[in-house]
Amino acid sequence: MFSRMLTRIALAAGVFALGFFAGEERGKAAKKPMVYELRTYYTHPGKLNDLLARFRNHTTKIFERHGMKNVWYGVPQDSPKKENTLIYLLAHESRDAAKKSWDGFRADPEWKKVQTASEVNGKIVEKVESVYLDPTDFSAMK
Repeated sequence: MFSRMLTRIALAAGVFALGFFAGEERGKAAKKPMVYELRTYYTHPGKLNDLLARFRNHTTKIFERHGMKNVWYGVPQDSPKKENTLIYLLAHESRDAAKKSWDGFRADPEWKKVQTASEVNGKIVEKVESVYLDPTDFSAMK
């Protein structure tokens, strides 16, 4: 009787493990890696604080509404870039999703209003660089 109970426990554990690992593999196969977009903004002289305020108070929220995931924002520690540079990382489901998100963002009435209001004393951004990235197989962020 005891051996029959052990057999049942072993069989149940095997079925559980098989289902668990099969489900884990299905989850991996179904989950595609994110596409990351590294963006660098260079401001006109004296305008970095204006850009940071615009992102802090408005832009990041509008990004989220259009399907862009805010991952990381930072400014360089060293001059001269610390005076005029914002670097940030967004995550998108795909390049097509990124295009759709950016198109929606640029057409967003709230964004247009925020941009106009924040540039009442002149343009803020001088130059933007954008690079799309795929995570490596050893990256912590996938």
